[in-house]
Amino acid sequence: MKRSGFADLPLHGGRVPSWLAERMTRLGSAITEVLVHDYGRSAFLSRLSDPFWFQALGSVMGMDWHSSGITTSVMGALKRGLAARADELGIFICGGRGKFSRNTPQELRSIAERRGFDGEALVRTSRLTARIDNNAIADGFQIYLHCFVVTAEGEWAVVQQGLNDHSGMARRYHWHSPAVRNFVAEPHTGIVGENQGVILNLVDSQAKPAQEALLNISREDPVKTLAEARHLRLPRHHDVRAHNVNLKRLGAVLAVAYERDLHDFAEFLLLENLGPRTLQSLALVAEVVHGAPSRFSDPARFSFAHGGKDRHPFPVPLKTYDESLDFLRASLDKARIGDEEKLQGFKRLDRFVRSVETRLEPQADFDAVIEHEESISPSLDGRSVFDDKPTQGSLF
Repeated sequence: MKRSGFADLPLHGGRVPSWLAERMTRLGSAITEVLVHDYGRSAFLSRLSDPFWFQALGSVMGMDWHSSGITTSVMGALKRGLAARADELGIFICGGRGKFSRNTPQELRSIAERRGFDGEALVRTSRLTARIDNNAIADGFQIYLHCFVVTAEGEWAVVQQGLNDHSGMARRYHWHSPAVRNFVAEPHTGIVGENQGVILNLVDSQAKPAQEALLNISREDPVKTLAEARHLRLPRHHDVRAHNVNLKRLGAVLAVAYERDLHDFAEFLLLENLGPRTLQSLALVAEVVHGAPSRFSDPARFSFAHGGKDRHPFPVPLKTYDESLDFLRASLDKARIGDEEKLQGFKRLDRFVRSVETRLEPQADFDAVIEHEESISPSLDGRSVFDDKPTQGSLF
């Protein structure tokens, strides 16, 4: 088992306003529930351990597409949103930033006591991953955020972030237990190592290869270790630019949303009467849920679902955001009572967009898309942190 990937991100000051944090919590929870419903808990951990997918998730949730703040805000939103249903979903998120990271051992012990795990083994794994990235990998980044995610089966993932004062960059590290190495069926090139099966007791004799692998990483040349992981390196510029986006993929989403015949067919798939702007958002959210790993090479594209809190690529369209949330929540509520049609339509929407991309090969006009989004922003209650009144202690 090796670190599954890492991401280099520009440091970005600021805050997540309450109007966005609450929506991020709801959207992150809904996306997780759909993932677990359709693919299982293992698939959720597999996606979480991919730095490209993680960045796309933060972008579709309305955070700044490239900044270090995505890590804290996304993991915080998931922890808040899933806490009340952790036992039901079988997903437990521990730790966080600063002082919250220091609570990880006690949180893991509490979960282990309820679920029958070896709590000390989980605590030891948590500490090992943090120490290896902080100390054994001499890359100049000091860990300040550590999140440990464990499932009811005992599989785990770690998302943690370090700061390099000299370069002014943050680096996010992703780890995954050896139980899962792909996105359900698609090969996951970010996970390196032999599949050891589901491990419930990480100090059991069967878990020895995983323990030894962790120790071996600490002895390896950092350059070799980093070269074997999926590496997302984002630029320092804050605005979204055309070269940051796969315009063919974005063009397919826009065609489905705005071309009448394609829009009508997409609505038929969803069994829902939706405006084009909400359909655009749902198509991108559907890709986050159902897309293969190769689909996330341009995470900036997913900011065209709900914009960004700093107006990049455009202000967060609150009406669209809320309509997307309403659709997802209604779909999940129906699925709980056995009516799967809306969730199945959501999956079919993703397949339809990909077929349009392949057959029609549309190309988005980047400047025209931005101009259009800016023009409709007022009608969609477009909002950013710059529209909020400064409060004491705020960075804006």
